Amino acid sequence: MANFEELTKSVISGNATKVKEITKALIDGGVAPLDIINQGLIAGMSVVGARFKNGEMFVPEVLVAARSMTAGIELVKPLIADQNMPSAGKVLLGTVKGDLHDIGKNLVGMMLESRGYTIINAGMDISPEKFVQEIRAHKPDVLGMCALLTTTMLHMKDTIELMKEEGIRDQVKVIVGGAPLSQDFADEAGADGYAQDAASAVDLCNRLLA
Repeated sequence: MANFEELTKSVISGNATKVKEITKALIDGGVAPLDIINQGLIAGMSVVGARFKNGEMFVPEVLVAARSMTAGIELVKPLIADQNMPSAGKVLLGTVKGDLHDIGKNLVGMMLESRGYTIINAGMDISPEKFVQEIRAHKPDVLGMCALLTTTMLHMKDTIELMKEEGIRDQVKVIVGGAPLSQDFADEAGADGYAQDAASAVDLCNRLLA
């Protein structure tokens, strides 16, 4: 009989084929879908998150592990009515206007998803107006903006200013991240928090929504 430990190990090693195989075996064995997600798939990703934070794993390995976890979750999802799937909160993610990088943002999304957050990925090159539109449409708990260029990071400030003008700033926590950013910049832009990497972004969301 397949077990959670095997599933966790397969997620950590990023073996999607094995993850699917074990997940199917657990489903066929009558194991509760939420237990498969929490004790097997997410447990594996938690280990990955901790190792990434300690510098024992790197972005490519984390992405492979996250993909393998997602492969397992896709099999279990149909067995769970959405209302049974507890969400830790809703996070809207986007790369700011003029910036076309999304590896960091996608990694943050995968890590947050592995901790039970609902993710809305707005994509890249998102203008302040578009962010405001997305906030109105999805009503997220957190807006996460990312920038990799010093020339584009100022659009974060513009977005926060526009949110104030539109009267929606106090409805959403705003977090920012990306290579050229710092805590000082986040404070100056009026964000609620700054995350230097994907693991910190998860901690930050947990703190802000606690």
